[in-house]
Amino acid sequence: MDIGTYYQPSRKITAYDVPEGVDIRGRFDEEFAKILTKDALQFVADLQREFRNHIKYAMEYRKEAKKRYNEGALPGFDPTTRYIREGEWTCAPVPPAVADRKVEITGPVERKMIINALNSGAKVFMADFEDALSPSWENLMRGQVNLKDAVDGTISFHDKARSRVYKLNNQTAKLFVRPRGWHLPESHILIDGEPATGCLVDFGLYFFHNFATFRQAQGQGFGPFFYLPKMEHSREAKIWNCVFERAEKMAGIERGSVRATVLIETLPAVFQMDEILYELRDHSVGLNCGRWDYIFSYVKMFQGHWDRLLPDRVQVGMTQHFMKSYSDLLIRTCHRRGVHAMGGMAAQIPIRDNPAANEAALDLVRKDKLREVKAGHDGTWAAHPGLIPACMEVFTNNMGNAPNQIQTLKREDAANLTKEDLLQRPRGVRTMEGLRLNTRIGIQYLAAWLTGTGSVPLYNLMEDAATAEISRVQNWQWLKYGAELDGDGFGVKVTPELFGRVVEEEMTRIENEVGKEKFRKGMYKDACKIFSRQCMAKTLDDFLTLDAYNHIVMHYPKGVSKM
Repeated sequence: MDIGTYYQPSRKITAYDVPEGVDIRGRFDEEFAKILTKDALQFVADLQREFRNHIKYAMEYRKEAKKRYNEGALPGFDPTTRYIREGEWTCAPVPPAVADRKVEITGPVERKMIINALNSGAKVFMADFEDALSPSWENLMRGQVNLKDAVDGTISFHDKARSRVYKLNNQTAKLFVRPRGWHLPESHILIDGEPATGCLVDFGLYFFHNFATFRQAQGQGFGPFFYLPKMEHSREAKIWNCVFERAEKMAGIERGSVRATVLIETLPAVFQMDEILYELRDHSVGLNCGRWDYIFSYVKMFQGHWDRLLPDRVQVGMTQHFMKSYSDLLIRTCHRRGVHAMGGMAAQIPIRDNPAANEAALDLVRKDKLREVKAGHDGTWAAHPGLIPACMEVFTNNMGNAPNQIQTLKREDAANLTKEDLLQRPRGVRTMEGLRLNTRIGIQYLAAWLTGTGSVPLYNLMEDAATAEISRVQNWQWLKYGAELDGDGFGVKVTPELFGRVVEEEMTRIENEVGKEKFRKGMYKDACKIFSRQCMAKTLDDFLTLDAYNHIVMHYPKGVSKM
């Protein structure tokens, strides 16, 4: 659509009040303007200006490291920081308000989701600006409005279709917020002519509008709380620590008021866990096993290694030696440093029309959570409110009244885990059904993402950007190295011709499953083009969403309100 068609002479011209050097290209909305105040934008701009060179350096270091790995190098423990790993330091004490994190629920910053998650019975709700959210201007700004209302306790949602009004209970989960990763831009906000760093926008706006409420209600060490994603090195944690200190100083609150949990979801970061906690030691409340992104990272890290082909994604679970080693080392590291070691996501969703299948799915969840709590994890994640009781029961039965296992399960046996343990090749088979499932999930997820939905129920599992990434990079890896299939496709090599046929057949299946009308109106064909292009690319793109992001950026000229 030509940008000129956005002008409507009959509509009153309005615009955001912005500080010098800041330009907003997103649609004007009166609700958004309450978030995008001049002072709030000045705070975000100050963060951007102070830290942008540090961020650029960290991103360049990522590129250099990737080049080394593509040429055959393997990640490992840094000998120059051995003194940190062997030192006897600890992080700041865990605040009593979040000592008990047995079950956490995650989801996008949508209004109804926020209310349901806070009311779910979970100990923590992680409101997600990252993997579970399609980062359109509308989603991001509406999410900030929703979170401010949630922190104020005034949030409500009128579901007209069900004639029901949703409000917060008296007792709610503690709120954590996950901003985007360092690599993602916010192209609707320009600072000194450059797109803002997405995570600084997410963090800055949320912190600016809500720190006073946290301070008044709770005091030092009681928030705001954050989850930090996608880090690869402790230098990235150091930037976050400096951001927190800068924010605390601006707000006039005590050092250590802000607390964060880091997701260990990249292969380089597993060798940097002590160093990451050390950099954040005044602001840390632990680490989390971001296992889906970790699997994605394993493929991305070894994209230049023909001998490290992953088996079907459904076979890469926590019983694989490299995954178990990662979990065990995370627990040992966190407990040694006095903070939480959080477990991974239960992605199952209730199967309402099949009680037997639903019970079987819940049984898998219970077994996974029992493994986590016995290993020493202090809490776990669930993607759906319906899983909370089952997860809570397992952790409570095995931990009793203790809020966590930080002092009771030190996991000293994990001290002997080696680089080889963490890099052991996963075992399993590669099948035609695995190729088909990857393709079907990748296309359907991306179609939803392009239309504004970042968390999608598919085949009784909740898929987000992390699980879609596994599908993409696994297809790419199999195509690049002509992987031989097992099972029904025994001996068949994955070639561009085979992949082309699979894509065509799976698009037909998707159309049959969703219905012709929904297929026609959806973004399935566009998603298919993007997903197929990335799977067939000569060079693996770092992130699926970086390419797809350009398809959801919509710039408006200054002074324009709505289409």
